[in-house]
Amino acid sequence: MAKKFKCKVCGQTFEADSMPEKCPICGAPKSEIEEVTEPSPKKKKKGFDTNGNAYTIIYASIMVILVAFLLAFVASSLKPTQDANVVNDVKNQILTSLNIESKDIEGDFNKIVKDMLIKDGELVEYDGKFQTSYSQELKDGNLHLFVATLEDGSTKYVVPMVGRGLWGGLWGYVALNDDFKTVYGTYFSHESETAGLGALIAERKFQTSFIGKKLFADDEKTVALTVVKSGQAKDDINKVDGITGATLTSKGVAEMVTTGLQKYVDAFKVQTASSEVDENIPDVEDYQNIENIQKED
Repeated sequence: MAKKFKCKVCGQTFEADSMPEKCPICGAPKSEIEEVTEPSPKKKKKGFDTNGNAYTIIYASIMVILVAFLLAFVASSLKPTQDANVVNDVKNQILTSLNIESKDIEGDFNKIVKDMLIKDGELVEYDGKFQTSYSQELKDGNLHLFVATLEDGSTKYVVPMVGRGLWGGLWGYVALNDDFKTVYGTYFSHESETAGLGALIAERKFQTSFIGKKLFADDEKTVALTVVKSGQAKDDINKVDGITGATLTSKGVAEMVTTGLQKYVDAFKVQTASSEVDENIPDVEDYQNIENIQKED
């Protein structure tokens, strides 16, 4: 089989059966001639071609699945903690409406507040899962009313409510004195109102402006408590100044408060009447005094 050779002097390539004694082209000696060897063909690598599209697609798919699995696992693991934090936050909002700043939210709430439902005008204890949003509950006609017994022995009633602002949902809690006519405290918040404007409804300065305001007009049937344009409330017992530059958010709060409280008016009347009856019922000591007087007669 002929082999290939190359002359270093003339640079020409030629074939021969064996190493020639001199270059057949230029006559250069054997020492100036070298054999030309062909490179051996590369062996095909086994397995995936890491530079191919198939490898890239498979690798990316596996990574996406793994990351999705890990995220789902983490979310599932953290959900109980997240749910507990949401419940704790709502309970803190209710305590804030009662003008209570708590360091032990769960403990103080369970000690002070009872979650009740109004059914047929009567207050019954709510034994379901604690709600963190009352939008659907109110739509379904489930009127929750939180009854709070404060350290001084006084009883307050907290009404949950929901509404709509400029950019999203509003919600809040209005705490009432046991006469069901006077505001004891409030808490309001929002989904996405404008920072520095509508978002100020979540500030205590706005919320405390409701304290001492009256719910009803003279007829004591229609809720008159409302929010008006900033500077127009003055000394009106039913009106609160809105946020300057946040007209639509202020109107949203006004509508939420008025409509939200109006749903509870009939229940307030029943509770007021019940309290008045209880106050007129003689206690055991009164009965004993009556018996002593009858014996003396």
